[in-house]
Amino acid sequence: MHGGELFTQSALVTPEVLKGIEDCIDLAPLHNPNNIRGIAAGYEVFGRQVPQVAVFDTAFHSSLPEHAYLYAIPYHLYRRHGIRRYGFHGTSHRYVSYRYRKLRQLTPEQTNVITLHLGNGCSAAAIRGGRSVDTSMGMTPLDGLVMGTRSGDLDPAIVNVISTKEGLSIAQVEALLNTQSGLLGLSGLTNDMRVLQEELTLHDDHRVRVAIEVFCYRVRKYIGAFLSAMGGADALIFTGGIGENSPGIREQICGGLEWAGFRLDPERNQALVGAEGAITAGGSTLPGYVIPTDEELLIARDTVRVILGQPHPS
Repeated sequence: MHGGELFTQSALVTPEVLKGIEDCIDLAPLHNPNNIRGIAAGYEVFGRQVPQVAVFDTAFHSSLPEHAYLYAIPYHLYRRHGIRRYGFHGTSHRYVSYRYRKLRQLTPEQTNVITLHLGNGCSAAAIRGGRSVDTSMGMTPLDGLVMGTRSGDLDPAIVNVISTKEGLSIAQVEALLNTQSGLLGLSGLTNDMRVLQEELTLHDDHRVRVAIEVFCYRVRKYIGAFLSAMGGADALIFTGGIGENSPGIREQICGGLEWAGFRLDPERNQALVGAEGAITAGGSTLPGYVIPTDEELLIARDTVRVILGQPHPS
């Protein structure tokens, strides 16, 4: 899950690497301990002679520049506690940007795209020259886009307001923001986008409509921000459970992006469900693609490369 600033690429598990993963537990208290247990179980079942490889969800975003990863809080808090933007879904963003450049026969240096991983967890990444230069998730996966049960971006003062008004501890408020917010919290119904779309069609429920509108608006807002930060992009790429399988949500997100040169082709968009291809009309200066993610394949490839001692791919 989390490699902090220690791991910028996949690594062979050694005692030193295992110690580094343990050192990152404070950054991922729910995930890294379970990852360590998995490594220990692997040793127990297969023995230490069978190599293991750690593939870090944060590694792809280790290229973020300082101005993108620092929060505007006292600098010593970053130095003492590592409080900064790390970003997640790195393996997915890395895979779809790699797959895009293979489709277009580009070099990493020619790859300038915005990737949108939309599922129960959601994040956007700005990729310039094949490297992540900004991303929506922060120190934790709670930051950024609206998700299935996570709030995404939030005025930090709201945490104290909720704590005071509802009589909740900070930990309880954090749990509420992670597990009871997002699509679930807004709709009061479910975190499943498919169910929400069906409910909207059948009953035209106001809260369901608002939940979907907020979700789509937040994605569109990040697209605009990243286009500005990057000085433009060559493509938008949709992936993840919603991004790959929901033409209606893609259409709603992209409504109003004509100013950026993005012209959706309704027939192409409707036809692409769980498949790879373009969804924009010919002549679009900002093409759109759907590329199903394959994190497992990338993890497998990294494992082979690391074990064979091959260089990390660009």
